[in-house]
This record gives sequence, C-alpha cells and structure tokens, in this order.
Amino acid sequence: MSEYLLEMKGIVKQFGGVRALDGIDLQVRAGECIGLCGENGAGKSTLMKVLSGVYPHGTWDGEILWDGQPLRAQSIRDTEDAGIIIIHQELMLVPQLSVAENIFMGRELTLPGGRMNYGAMYKRADELLRELKIPELNVALPVMNYGGGHQQLVEIAKALNKNARLLILDEPSSSLTASEIAVLLDIIRALKAKGVTCIYISHKLDEVAAICDTIVVIRDGKHIATTPMAQMNVESIIAQMVGREMNQLYPPRAKPAAIGEVVFEARNVTCIDADNAQRKRVDNVSFKLHKGEILGIAGLVGAGRTELVSALFGAYQGPCQAEVWLDGKQIDTTTPVKAIAHGLAMVPEDRKHHGIVPDLDVGQNITLSVLDQFVRATRIDGQAEMKTVRDEIAKLELKTASPSLPITSLSGGNQQKAVLAKMLLTLPRVLILDEPTRGVDVGAKYEIYKLMIALAEQGVSIIMVSSELAEVLGVSDRVLVMGEGRLRGNFINDGLSQETVLAAALDQHPASNVNTEHKDSAA
Repeated sequence: MSEYLLEMKGIVKQFGGVRALDGIDLQVRAGECIGLCGENGAGKSTLMKVLSGVYPHGTWDGEILWDGQPLRAQSIRDTEDAGIIIIHQELMLVPQLSVAENIFMGRELTLPGGRMNYGAMYKRADELLRELKIPELNVALPVMNYGGGHQQLVEIAKALNKNARLLILDEPSSSLTASEIAVLLDIIRALKAKGVTCIYISHKLDEVAAICDTIVVIRDGKHIATTPMAQMNVESIIAQMVGREMNQLYPPRAKPAAIGEVVFEARNVTCIDADNAQRKRVDNVSFKLHKGEILGIAGLVGAGRTELVSALFGAYQGPCQAEVWLDGKQIDTTTPVKAIAHGLAMVPEDRKHHGIVPDLDVGQNITLSVLDQFVRATRIDGQAEMKTVRDEIAKLELKTASPSLPITSLSGGNQQKAVLAKMLLTLPRVLILDEPTRGVDVGAKYEIYKLMIALAEQGVSIIMVSSELAEVLGVSDRVLVMGEGRLRGNFINDGLSQETVLAAALDQHPASNVNTEHKDSAA
C-alpha cells in the first residue's frame, strides 16, 4: 500500500504551443495539509483542474495515482465520486436557493415519486453545519441572506456532504474578514484531525504558514521544491516562489515633501444604502488629494470605503451625492463615462463582475476604454490597436501567450494587470484603485506597487482602498481611516502604526482624529 493518498507524476499540460505544466510531481499523505504556492500564472490552478477532472484524462500527459490506483477521471463527477472535492475562489453557490439546497445540489435526497425530501436534507445540512461549529445558520433560508464568510463555510459543508477525502481550497479567504479567516483555519485544523486531506492555495502566506504541514512551490509550470513547513518561513516561501530574495515587500517611495499642490477634492460625499433608505453607507465625507500623492483609505469591512470611491467615479448603485473638484473647478462625475472624460480612472474591487468583459479577449479588454482612438471612418484600425495592446502587455509584464486568448484564461493577477492597462490608457490624472492586489501573488503585488509609485512620480494622484493594513502603510503617503461611513482619521504616513489606524477605525481614540494633512492643504 502506498504511503501517499495522492501522487501526481510528470504532469504535462499544453495550450497550443505553450506548456502550462511541465512535468510536475506532487505527493500528498492522508491527513496532511499541503500549501501549494506560486506566483500568478505559475500553474497552480491548471494543476488542480487536471486533478479535479476539469481537464479530462487524455487532455494531459503524466499519471495520477489515487490510493495507489490509477485515476483516469473524465469529469468533475468522477473525481467527486472518488472523494476529491475542489472549492473554487469564486463560490459556486446559487444565491436564491436555500443553504440546504446548495449543500445537496446535484445530489438531492428524494421521496418515492421523485419529490424532494426537504426534511431529510434540512436535518443533514444542519448536522454538517454543527460539525463545522456554525449552528446559527437557518438552512431553509436563501444562501444570499448570509455574508461571504458563511457562504465559504456552506461550500465546505457541501464538500463534506460529498464525503470529501481530499479537499482543495483555492484562495478560500480572499473575500473574508480577519475573524472569518480565523474560523476557517480552525475548521481546516478540525478536518485534518478527522483525517481529511487538504491542498491549500493562497497568496496570504501567513495563512499558509499557520495551517500547512508541507509547502510545494511551482514556478513557470515547473516543480521547484517540496519542503516541510517546519523548515520554512514566509520569507523563504517568497524566495522559492519568485526565484530571488525579496528584501522588502514594498518598493521605496518618494518622501511626502515631493508631493505637489491639491489637485482633487471630494466634498460632502453621502451614499444611501440601495436597499435601506434610512441607512447611510457614506456620511458626509470630504477630503483633498495632492498631485503625485498616494492616498490610502483604510477601515474595517462595511466602513464605506468602496461606496465612497464608487460615488466619486459615478459607479455607486444607490442614491448618492458628491461634489467633485479638479484644479479648483467642480466637475460632473455622475457616470463613469463623464468621470473618465474629466481625467478620473478606476480599477474596481470586483474584477470578475466590474473589471473585465469575460466574452472578450485580452486585447479587446485592454483597449475597451479608448476604442474611439482606433476608429478610422467606419472601421477599427486593428493594426494600431494591436500595437497598443502589445506595448501595454510588455509595459506591465502581463503573462499571456497571445492577446487573442480569452481574458478568463489568464490568472487573477494577470487579469488585474489587464484591467490596469485598460484604465491607464485613458491617461488619468486621478487613479482610483479599489483592492488592487486582491488575489494577486507577492511578486505581482510588488510590480503593481512599483507601477503605482512610478505613476505618482509622474504626477498622477492615486487613491488606493485596501483591506490589508500592511499594504496601506507600505505604499501610501497619507492614510484616511473610515468607520461606519464616516471619516475617522487622516494621517500622514510617517511612522504611522497599524495600531493607530485600527484605533481610529474602531473610534477608540477620537482625540487622535486630527486632520494631519500636508501643510498646503490646510485650507
């Protein structure tokens, strides 16, 4: 009997002439938690799609042994029947269906005659959630009634209902709060104790270090190393991932003294909840932005950060009001088209729904915001458009075999670079970045930070919303702190600590909430 539950040997997967996987080996013992690490485009998702049957046997080369026997899956159903369950980064739940209906989707319990046995499904769903220590969920209610953290746990309950022996978690915490992540990690520890094997994929390497027994690093489709976590730390994982030592996670930035005059101002921004007219998501927020400044906006989930920047860009979905000033003149930014015309650009938080057009290819996505520049009489100048696309791909080091590939074929980090390229082609004076590095690996994050700093040095003013406090402090010149829709802090980032920012977000030290802006903005 093999000492490994799973063995993948010499896995090769090609797309056209490009080798996405080049002879990768992976061994996993029963009850072990493997951390699968690599930069965006390294091949992690492709390898897991091979394992989970998304890519059927015969479309790739190599061998998979499951419990010592060859696994030749032709579909996801085949691998699920074997006990291999994958939970994707994008949750595969139907919002309108109940928690129980989602847990039993495709495996419904029925009564004689084919009617659904809701009693049995509710009972079993409730048992599964109690096993996961989340008994407060009403399994009969639509899953959309619950937040992202609970929905992630419903996905895990769904996997356990399929008798998962190997659970693959792909970026499971990308949209979770810190407290929800702590619950998730505790649940994975409990699953390991029960003998469930896990493959954990995350760009949040502190989570990987906390939960995983063994680290497997792949780079450019090749296996780099398999190392016990006890012999590793976050820095050594990063070094294996990027192939070089990263002495600092954030590039050096210009001193605040290099920042210019006020060029942009938001006054009295108020956003009303789209579903509750009595609730203000943003409550009378005003701030200024200087030329060449990187302004970070921090705050806890639900603080109103995304709503604030969406209102400035004309993209807020509910009732709102905002005075927006550029160069001392009030401008109309009530729609994204008008905002772009005035020199604003925004990279949205939800890349999948608001950043890319999934039916278009990479090149078409990049030029979408400036397509009129390539119009010649009644047609598009394809040659000029393609030159621009190739220039942007080279500039941002976007990894794609061809600009004509579907945008959805790219890794999350490279999709993010394509969205960035699209907005930078508008030559913005004010660039709004909402969670610009969510789901992006550490190497690609560094490239995005470098690009931000280079743009700021060229005089572009940047507003960056981020849930990662270390990121806000790592790249911002000044930090706004929001809480419950209000502005609770405004600090120059000179020795600013995470504790100070958190205290302001929680409104624990109101006395420290002084407007410590640059001197020339005191007006």
